[in-house]
Amino acid sequence: MSEIDKQTMANAYARWAPVYDLVFGKVFERDRMASIEAAENACGSSGRILDVGVGTGISLKDYARTNKLVGVDYSEPMLRKAQERVIEHKLDNVECVAVMDAKHLAFPDASFDVVVAQYVITAVPEPEATLDEFARVLKPGGEIVLINHIGAETGLRKAFERGFSPVARRLGWRPEFPWARIARWVETAEGVHLIERRPMPPLGHFSLIRFGKTAAPARIAARA
Repeated sequence: MSEIDKQTMANAYARWAPVYDLVFGKVFERDRMASIEAAENACGSSGRILDVGVGTGISLKDYARTNKLVGVDYSEPMLRKAQERVIEHKLDNVECVAVMDAKHLAFPDASFDVVVAQYVITAVPEPEATLDEFARVLKPGGEIVLINHIGAETGLRKAFERGFSPVARRLGWRPEFPWARIARWVETAEGVHLIERRPMPPLGHFSLIRFGKTAAPARIAARA
């Protein structure tokens, strides 16, 4: 399976920026809301959430205003739309939206209660390194929440995804991305475990995936 390079990804999402909300807004609304619900269940109503691949910021106004949000994306044209949305809806709980490579997040270790990435892992050049970075900036006891298309393992859909792959890469994603690749990552990732993989309706082509980061053991107070 060939990879996606950064320039191809940047070009693709620059083309999508003017029409992304119109094309994908309603189509993926259920999945976006499911990822927000999972994130807020994980951190309550006063957490700090990193939204990686925030795009045009279409999800930002749907988070509880009591949560602090940071949004990052590789596409500057998409982020300009996100910044406009922050201003339009007076989203004072959004700390910032910033151009950033998901593989090289400019945040200290253990900065966030939850990391959310909607439709990101199949679009980045190095998915495993990107997941490593999500785990690095996540606090112990926190969660990584993904919404993503997962490639079919058998049948006609698998054949279609492989045939469609060259076109899809020019659009910025890999339709044949296998679950086994994520499973291998979580098996080797230190301190990370799979909480849930839930196929999303109506057809289960997309999945909600949650990982937990092991909480640091409680310190036992020394006896006087």
